Amino acid sequence: MRPFSSVGGRLALALLLVVAGVLAIVYVIVVPSYKTSLENNELNALQRQLLLRAVPTFPTAPFLKQQYAQTLAPRVNARVVVFDLQNETPALLVPYADSNVEGDSSDVVNDPVAFDAIRLQTLARGTVTRKGQESAEVAYPIGASVVMLASPLHDQLQVVGVVRKRVFVAGALAMAFAVLLGYGGARIFARRIRKLEVAAERIAAGNFDQPVVDHGSDELGQLARTFERMRLRLSNLDRARGEFIANASHELRTPLFSLGGFLELLDDPELDEPTRDEFLTQMREQVARLTKLATDLLDLSRLDAGRLTVAREPVELGELAEEVAAEFRARAAAHPIELAVEPVAAQGDAERVLQIGRVLLENALVHTPPSTTVRISTAVDGGRATLTVANDGPEIPREAQQQVFERFYRLDGTRASGSGLGLAIARELAEVMGGRIELDSQNGWTLFTLVLSAEAPDRDLEPGLV
Repeated sequence: MRPFSSVGGRLALALLLVVAGVLAIVYVIVVPSYKTSLENNELNALQRQLLLRAVPTFPTAPFLKQQYAQTLAPRVNARVVVFDLQNETPALLVPYADSNVEGDSSDVVNDPVAFDAIRLQTLARGTVTRKGQESAEVAYPIGASVVMLASPLHDQLQVVGVVRKRVFVAGALAMAFAVLLGYGGARIFARRIRKLEVAAERIAAGNFDQPVVDHGSDELGQLARTFERMRLRLSNLDRARGEFIANASHELRTPLFSLGGFLELLDDPELDEPTRDEFLTQMREQVARLTKLATDLLDLSRLDAGRLTVAREPVELGELAEEVAAEFRARAAAHPIELAVEPVAAQGDAERVLQIGRVLLENALVHTPPSTTVRISTAVDGGRATLTVANDGPEIPREAQQQVFERFYRLDGTRASGSGLGLAIARELAEVMGGRIELDSQNGWTLFTLVLSAEAPDRDLEPGLV
């Protein structure tokens, strides 16, 4: 594997580049500025000596200049050179007196700092590299002569060299530490990332048993907690899918088994006509049950896939409530149905509102004893338009009030006449229309209420009873 293809290698390289960049900035800022500071300190010291000692004691007699240079040099701790300007073309600035009597003065002929002083007729200062060595020089013009003090910067440059060397050594150690720290830290992060990768592969394979655990509070910890939430949701969906398939298979198997039994009985040549008619009636009921179950399953599949479209248009809940009541009037002989409606305009889909109303009314008729009163009403409450189906039958236990909306759920002791999908479909249809279904079961009454967004009514309807 390439060294920088892994997270560890890349983090180590990034940390190395950061440290190298910081050290480069430190070097550029510290070393040159320190060198300049040392040079300025030396130049300032020479300038003070020049103005305090050299200029005031400058001799007027030419034969005293050499003695002046030799006497002044140890006092100012610098080389003292006196230049005379010779009027030649080009002009030539030659040393007339030099405290360095043992050396050759040709190295300072036309010295640039001294030349600037005589040319500008003012104090001049600067550094000059001569014979591979750098010196600090300060010069001052006196008539046609120039006095110059020069001091080598050997000691100062040695100090700068030591600083430079230590910066390089510290930089090398820092970069080595950065590489080690980068690889070490990256290995820790890579181990955590690898755990998340293994967990993702495990979840992708359909294994939802092991939790995804990372106690960190950083981004990886947040990602792990997101994975854990995803695992729980997928686990619930997988369990719901398994339960759905099992329940759907059971619901299909029961009527199919019943139909198979009736068909075998119908083959009996001694079967009398009334019994045959009874069997045919029951077979029709089972076929109707299968048809309704197939329709419910199709609606659920469309809802789950998000392909069930509903209209969002003004609907009149009062008219729809009357229509639902009229459909069930013949079946509700044992149940007095009270219909109390008022003009209620809402936003929704008329066909889906009818479907929800049928589910709620059928649920009230089937799961309550005879002579139970069923009441259908509509109302407006602020921005809410409601259609309520209420009955005074047995109350739904509080712990089961949310479960009744689950798929294939049936309360204990209730008739198994339906598929257990009606309320689940009704709730999801209401949510698709931007509404909801509320359940309230207390004080001897059970109310299922469809809540939609209210709109201004188009016309008035008179309340009535059927």
